[in-house]
Amino acid sequence: MGDPALRPAEWDFVAARRRLEAKPKSAGEKLTSIDDAAARVTEGDRVAVGGCLFSRTPLALVREILRARRRGLTLVRNLMCTEGELMMAAGAVERVMTAWMSIGLPWGVSKVMRHYVESGAVALEEWSHLALGLRFRAAAMGVPFLPALTMLGSDLVAVGGMKTVADPYSGETLAAVPALFPDVALLHVHRADRFGNSQIDGYPHMDADIARAAATVLVTTEELVTDDETRRHPDRTVIPGFLVDALVHVPFGSFPHECYGLYHADFDHFAEYTASIDARGPEAAVGEYLARYVYGPPTWDDYLELFGGERLARQRAAARELTA
Repeated sequence: MGDPALRPAEWDFVAARRRLEAKPKSAGEKLTSIDDAAARVTEGDRVAVGGCLFSRTPLALVREILRARRRGLTLVRNLMCTEGELMMAAGAVERVMTAWMSIGLPWGVSKVMRHYVESGAVALEEWSHLALGLRFRAAAMGVPFLPALTMLGSDLVAVGGMKTVADPYSGETLAAVPALFPDVALLHVHRADRFGNSQIDGYPHMDADIARAAATVLVTTEELVTDDETRRHPDRTVIPGFLVDALVHVPFGSFPHECYGLYHADFDHFAEYTASIDARGPEAAVGEYLARYVYGPPTWDDYLELFGGERLARQRAAARELTA
């Protein structure tokens, strides 16, 4: 995005619309390499992540961004998971915007987040789950805000500087939830064709709105299909190709997170990871994890080799049991 000083404010719908209107909307092929896609994330970018918690997290893209040693990022995801912890420990983010951060209820609120936020290394901006969804929706619509009742009466209103408006019909006070225009969206999908038309099985979460709100959209896909296949099932296309700037074919691109119907989340791996944090503390444990799983393996295939084919097959079988 060039000079951070020239980057529009996250809620500036006029600047964002001009930026999106000026953006080339190519109908051509979007296929590229993972390192080329990650290179489109620049210092200081606001990065929105698709999926939800440990489901369809674009970990292959996150890993490559970390390998590129980006700094000064703002990371936005309504339910943040280990991708946020890795980015904090790597020094990639200076601010996170989320409604909750953890692997899941059994593990409680992220101890990594608490460490880096309470030490002042990373700023935390908390919004309600609904508010973040409305922020993306407003941006996808190209409007400056959406009226709602969320967060009213809570201390969160002042955290992100949200304003209120009077309902012109009833006079009641409403939250004016501001649009959020990311510089970059990171998304992982089940299948896509070479033109970037992307399909998601199961719960699509906020991905469609994130793709429409962001200036640059980077997508990894489990399966690469023909455009004839896309045309046979056009109703399944959640993200049209003209929104996509770069597409990378990355099987198991969310692992050890899950991809619905294809492979289950590796909860044993999560347990090992959190046990290490409990025993050694966030900095040492996550630093070691980064060295082993992010900086060490030169390619995504090398990364997957650390888990082994048998473990991947077991998680694939577990996912199929859920959908059989």
